[in-house]
Amino acid sequence: MADSSDKPIPDDEKKRLRERVERLLLQAPQTSTGSVAVGGKTLHYSASAGFVPIVADMSDSHKGEPDAALFLTSYTLQHKGVAPKPAQRPILFAFNGGPGSASIWLHLGALGPKRVPINDDGSMPPPPYGVEDNPHTWFEHFDLVFVDPPHTGYSLTASDAARKKMLSVDGDVDALAECIRVHLSRSQRWGSPVYLAGESYGTTRGAALADKLLDMGIALAGVILVSCAMDIQTLEFGGKNDLAYALYLPGFAAAAQYHGKLKGTLGDSGAQARAAAEAFVQTDYLAALHQGGRLSAMQRSRIAKRMAELTGIRADVIEDNDLRISDMVFFSELLRDQGRMVGRLEARVTGPMGARKSRDWEFDPGLEAIFGPYAMASHAYMHEQLGVQTDQRYEVLSMDVNKSWNWLQGESKGNSYTSTSGALARALRRNPNLRVLVASGYYDLGTPYSASDYSLARMDLSPDVMARITHHYYDAGHMMYTRTDDLKKLKADLKAWLG
Repeated sequence: MADSSDKPIPDDEKKRLRERVERLLLQAPQTSTGSVAVGGKTLHYSASAGFVPIVADMSDSHKGEPDAALFLTSYTLQHKGVAPKPAQRPILFAFNGGPGSASIWLHLGALGPKRVPINDDGSMPPPPYGVEDNPHTWFEHFDLVFVDPPHTGYSLTASDAARKKMLSVDGDVDALAECIRVHLSRSQRWGSPVYLAGESYGTTRGAALADKLLDMGIALAGVILVSCAMDIQTLEFGGKNDLAYALYLPGFAAAAQYHGKLKGTLGDSGAQARAAAEAFVQTDYLAALHQGGRLSAMQRSRIAKRMAELTGIRADVIEDNDLRISDMVFFSELLRDQGRMVGRLEARVTGPMGARKSRDWEFDPGLEAIFGPYAMASHAYMHEQLGVQTDQRYEVLSMDVNKSWNWLQGESKGNSYTSTSGALARALRRNPNLRVLVASGYYDLGTPYSASDYSLARMDLSPDVMARITHHYYDAGHMMYTRTDDLKKLKADLKAWLG
């Protein structure tokens, strides 16, 4: 692990850590009220921002002391100042990914009654940054609960042992499942239809939670997966894993077409570029990768030429990389002649290279365009409108969590890749009422749409069960909801899916 968790923590520091978590749990939630106009009607809500205790160890020796305090922000519908009967209103728990990301992206991007406005082309708007009413909020359909996983947002663990446990695939899922159970009990919502929404690594969480919660007697009504990352092998380059090289190619083609790097009919539209790349992967590229060194020089040249036509990367660069173009190669090579690099989470966005045009990828232009606006707007919103009073740092995106993460899990032991699509498939087979909505952005080069297609197609489901999964696509990147037209489409697709 890349943090200090391998070193013994002094007893006085252990005591301070536990006392800090206990103080957080003693704080009363901050409550406020508000309203938002949606579809010609005004929805009134009460908002609550506070902590729930997580007990990870139920053994007698542990004494049931809280192992963590997780920060939740929730919105509950009010009718003339009074909440309706809880059982009549669905409840949605939402979280983001990273795995070290707080929940502000879904909270203040698409789902909540407030949102942070971003330029429709994905670029960073000028300051100042704040929130505005979100007429496309999902609050129309659910009461909303936004969860910050351990060591994101304001959430903390009470010991080094708890930190190690919860900074892992299985420990994280256990903590979030317990969080959901506690909130359902405290808010008296056991009679409500329960939904989950996760984005990016949040889909890794969400897929596993669908099965874990069933073990706890919580049968979900639906799971919403935004920018899928259920099967990490589909997203990892290097080694002998050729899968990612094939699954990223259609996304590379879409980005190349967007930036004017494709010629002829391939350059006419993103749809034509994607279709041609998908066909090439199926008919030629996978077979070429499989052959490896057995591929003849003539075949290698032919494959490289076609890849160049589809991706805008020079054929000699492709050959030099053994016909395997990783995301980092693509980001630094596509617009090298312009001195610009391509964004990962939003491939429509580019950023300037240094004067030396180094191939070292120092930052993601797609993420930088939204990170500052979201971070500053969310701090202002939580302190000034939700009433959160603390000097504690709000961890929007913790690199420490990402570096410290233990990727080994129950269904992916040894040196294999983390995968939770099997857990979701099992949950779908176990729960005949469970339905899944998937959203993918065509210009997402962090979790490409074709990788999501692959994960869904490889789930062990009969056709009748597979029919309960709906997949929609959008003309933006990882956070497709930052583009107004896609924000509207996502809400419309959700409404149609709910029926």
